[in-house]
Amino acid sequence: MTTAESTAKTAPGRKKDTAGKTTIANTVVATIAGIATREVEGVYAMGGGAARAVGAVRDRVSRSDDHTRGVKVEVGEEQAALDIDVVVDYGTHIAETASDIRGSVTSAVELMTGLEVVEININVRDVHVPGEDSDTDEDEGRVR
Repeated sequence: MTTAESTAKTAPGRKKDTAGKTTIANTVVATIAGIATREVEGVYAMGGGAARAVGAVRDRVSRSDDHTRGVKVEVGEEQAALDIDVVVDYGTHIAETASDIRGSVTSAVELMTGLEVVEININVRDVHVPGEDSDTDEDEGRVR
């Protein structure tokens, strides 16, 4: 697992930290990015078809959401690059939504980690049409 290592920076009005290093795991950046992406209007879900189906079942069983679903991260010492898979709502202007995702994720990751976000690739995997929840309906109807 790749992690980010950075020296502590002193915020205005705070004492300088003692010597040491801070390590930020890939999963931390992926979680931040996943939450920031889900907050963008027009994003219906995250992940590709198979990942969404498996994740939906896992979420029902464990009663928790996987905030990293659909997010792949490469973290270096000072920079991060991300790949994000999303499903958008029908009628969403995809180019604007992608731009909003990039802005939201960049802001959240840079603010919370201090890492520079150098690249965000957004893969639109599907369009959700209201009333067509085929991922969950098919799975529930086959086995009880």
